[in-house]
Formats: sequence, structure tokens, C-alpha cells
Amino acid sequence: MSRAIGLRLAYEGTRYHGWQVQPGRTTVQGTLAAAIHAVSGETVLPRGSSRTDAGVHALDQIVSFTSSSALDAATWARALDANLPADVTVVAAAEVDADFDPVAAAVAKTYRYRIHDAPWKPVLDRALVWRWRSRLDTDAMALAAASLLGEHDFTSFEKTPSSRVSKTRTIHRLDVGRRASPAGKADAEVWVEVAGNGFLHNMVRIIVGSLVLVGAGRRPPSWLAEVVAARDRVRAGPTAPPQGLVLLSTQLLPGTPLAAPAVRR
Repeated sequence: MSRAIGLRLAYEGTRYHGWQVQPGRTTVQGTLAAAIHAVSGETVLPRGSSRTDAGVHALDQIVSFTSSSALDAATWARALDANLPADVTVVAAAEVDADFDPVAAAVAKTYRYRIHDAPWKPVLDRALVWRWRSRLDTDAMALAAASLLGEHDFTSFEKTPSSRVSKTRTIHRLDVGRRASPAGKADAEVWVEVAGNGFLHNMVRIIVGSLVLVGAGRRPPSWLAEVVAARDRVRAGPTAPPQGLVLLSTQLLPGTPLAAPAVRR
């Protein structure tokens, strides 16, 4: 008898070509599939709630797979961790319904983007931040960010070309503020944290790239509302590089047996 196992997965995306398996490339999905095969001998392609891009990180990727093994969820977690590389880990595991769909079950996601704009280089965190060489105006960025709250057509903030029919998404929260670096240097980083019911391809990174133009004084805060209304990708700012982005948390439908870990701050 087969059973479905759900996971909350964390990984550093630096050396991966994103989540989704690709021929001849190292991906998180392919790496997890190899670990499943090492544990049970089964060839299974796990499903994920988010298709993170190459170089993007995750602290709470929701994953599921079906196995004929008799191993329970806790044993699966330990066995997978023993077969996964050091940059991927199982945070939580639970048996889920056979028809569990990580994409449909994820009702909200929170992403964090880190920008290092201090005078010194982020030596220890260079693979986890976007290095910006001038001081950003976070007040202007926060003022511009308010234009994106609520339900909008986010065509201007999606990579093109796109085959998605609906570009409408809802952003519940979009915070911009300064934080100390992990080394304890006060105000060394700007964090952009965004929560919503779903995100288009590259949407968060394009939002960040646009906010940085405002923070650098190249656009006024009012410009972002114009970008939303234009529904045209060329009107928005650049796509921020992937290494500063992390999938921070994923909120599942009520009653899902895969308990959420503590939100990381």
C-alpha cells in the first residue's frame, strides 16, 4: 500500500539551477528524488509548492511524494536527511492525504529579500545578499511599496514571455526596513519582506529591483503606482539577482497535517 509523505524543506540555492528538474543540471527536485531513491529504491519525482529560480533559497518549501515503503514520516525525515547534501535539509515531515497537492494547499507565501548597502563588502554572506554600493533611502522605498498592497494585475512584474492567463495576485504585506548584518553591523542591510496569496514568475525580484530604483533616487515613490497601472514589463525596474531571495514561509490550508515550523525572524 502506498502512502503520501509531505515535507517542509530548506535549502541554500547557490549551486542549484532552481527547484524544477532539468536535464544535465543540478536541481533541488532532482537532488531530493535521488535521496528518495537511495532510501527506498523507488524512482519518484517529488512535487513542490514553489518553483524557485536558480540561485534562490528556501527555508520552507512544501514538498510531497508517494511511496510504497512502510517507513513512517519521521523515519523518512531522518533517512532523507542522511542522504541529502549539506545545503538541503528536511525541517518537518508528516503523512498527508493521497491527493495532497502542495501548490493548491499553499494559500499564502512569504518571501524575504536582503540587500547589503553598507560601505564594506558582505564577505560571509555574499551568496545570500544583493550587494548595492550606495546607501538606499528606505523611507522612499516603503512609501513606494504601499502602491503594491492589495489585489492588482501584476503584469508589469512578471518575466516575459508568459503563458499565465491571470496576472491578478494579492499582496497582504510588503515591508521595507533596515536590519543589522549577521556579523552584528547595525543597519548594514535593507530587507524587503512580502507576503501574498501567490506570485508570478520573477515577481518578487522585479518588485525589489523596482524598489531599489526608488531607494537610489532614480525614480520617485509615486512611480511604482504608474508601473502597476501600465501592465507592461518594460515599465518596471530590473530583475534583482537571485541570491538575495529566500522563500521564508508557506501557509497551508487549515487542517493540513504538515505542521508549520516557527517563523524565522
